[in-house]
Amino acid sequence: MKHAFISMLELQNRMNSKVHPQWQQQGYEWYRAIWTECAELMDHHGWKWWKKQTPDTHQIQLEIVDIWHFGMSILLTSGDSVESIAETMEAQWKSANSTQDFLVAVEELARNTLTTQHFSIPLFCQLMELSDFSLVQLYHQYVGKNVLNFFRQDHGYKEGTYHKQWHGKEDNEHLAEILNTVSDQTTDLQDTVYKELQARYPKA
Repeated sequence: MKHAFISMLELQNRMNSKVHPQWQQQGYEWYRAIWTECAELMDHHGWKWWKKQTPDTHQIQLEIVDIWHFGMSILLTSGDSVESIAETMEAQWKSANSTQDFLVAVEELARNTLTTQHFSIPLFCQLMELSDFSLVQLYHQYVGKNVLNFFRQDHGYKEGTYHKQWHGKEDNEHLAEILNTVSDQTTDLQDTVYKELQARYPKA
């Protein structure tokens, strides 16, 4: 578990550094990104009593992965070493078990994040548990999304020249298809996913 946390923290630091080399000193409002993602997560689950809605498991997991990106970013701003942060994460890795209602669990995470401007591992674990989302799945999908974020930056995302739609599908859909064909045990997951994205992306 600790090894997986270290790997993901290092990837997140690399991604944030690609956006801004001194990202930790910029005072970015990572907590704001989290509660905004929480609202999107609730939409994918469905909360409107005035119409029929069915939870979209795939989108729910994608939103949880996005929250994980921002949560790790908050933890990395502590200034502690990656190994120390990973040890803390491992020690706190258990569900809050405060509710069995998924929407209430999302609101608890959003409320805690707004109040503390920090990231609660137990409340995040509660979301994962209620959505039947394992740590292995989180790692697999996180690495995939991290690679996609790098791919976007390498292909003009910041400059506005990146194309999010390829061949009638969004890049997230292409990523999902690629991850479905790649084993969780793949040792070179990052390189494999990047090469697959590159092969699909329209040539200039």
